[in-house]
Amino acid sequence: MSTFFATPSALLGWLKSVSSDNRVVAPKKKGSVVLFKPWTTEELGACQDASELLIRSTMSAKEVVFPKCETLYELKATKDPSDLSKLHQELIVPNNATATVLFGARPCDARGFLCLDMPYLQGPVVDPYYKAHRDALVIVTQACSNALPTCFCNWIGSNPADEKGSDIIFTPIEGGFVLSALTEKGTALLAKGGFDAADDAKNTAVSEAQAKAKSQLPAESTLKDIPQKVYARFNDEAFWNKEIEKCLSCGACTFLCPTCQCFTMTDKGNQLDGKRMRSWDGCMASHFTLEASGHNPRPSRGMRYRNRLGHKFSYGRKDGDFSCVGCGRCIRSCPAHLDIRTVLSNACEGAQKKGEE
Repeated sequence: MSTFFATPSALLGWLKSVSSDNRVVAPKKKGSVVLFKPWTTEELGACQDASELLIRSTMSAKEVVFPKCETLYELKATKDPSDLSKLHQELIVPNNATATVLFGARPCDARGFLCLDMPYLQGPVVDPYYKAHRDALVIVTQACSNALPTCFCNWIGSNPADEKGSDIIFTPIEGGFVLSALTEKGTALLAKGGFDAADDAKNTAVSEAQAKAKSQLPAESTLKDIPQKVYARFNDEAFWNKEIEKCLSCGACTFLCPTCQCFTMTDKGNQLDGKRMRSWDGCMASHFTLEASGHNPRPSRGMRYRNRLGHKFSYGRKDGDFSCVGCGRCIRSCPAHLDIRTVLSNACEGAQKKGEE
């Protein structure tokens, strides 16, 4: 694999050039949080320090392909002047997708897109809105230079320099960055930078930096047969209610997660001028499964968390991969300090002990 070296100024120059015909989305600090937000050509030109675009984000990057709120279609209608009982209706489907370069995402974010692909691209029906955003996206991933105590990508078979799901991956080293293209889209974008090839010393520095980040991760999980053991806990309501009794059911975990994919549909307006929108929703909300009859099949926080954990580690999987990327955002931002690793371990170890008795 060919590798290239870019100084911080060269990297910023490349992004500024790219922004002329692409929306560049990168981490941007907003108060006490870091969000993935668009950077204009002017902002990139004024940026003096590339590290501004490399800070670890509070939110995931999934909004670039799965917007928080998106208009699916608009309905416009006019009355027939010759017969006012008739309407001439027009359905307008907006083109919301735009060529986008996602810069500075982490390997866990890149893997998250692969999880989102399962329901939206690989199911019985392809979602045209998601597909349009996905096709227009190039993912430029930053290999992690360090791991936080809440990171656990190694639990799900990943690592701080995982290339899976990325178009380009780069590693910060002393003096700049070493970049590699992983796909055709990545190769085409990277070629616009005109960067020099990285020499052996810089490639060695990359290996050392990646090894350092990997060594900072917590011990790898020793849990076995996770999908089967989590599923074996499905009807153990007492277990789930006890494990998450401090949960506030605020839903922060679902909105921060790179792989949560639930949504709700809302119609606004009237038969003459209206629109249908899709907005994020989450399984931890009490109303999410509330039926029109008033019945709720998941009436307690425990039952809702059971679904969340089960979807991540048991039945919401494909090709052996978990629907969790180990980013740790749900742990870092939980106001009740609930740790998904602890609940998962207790579910599996308890199932093991029960089976041994």
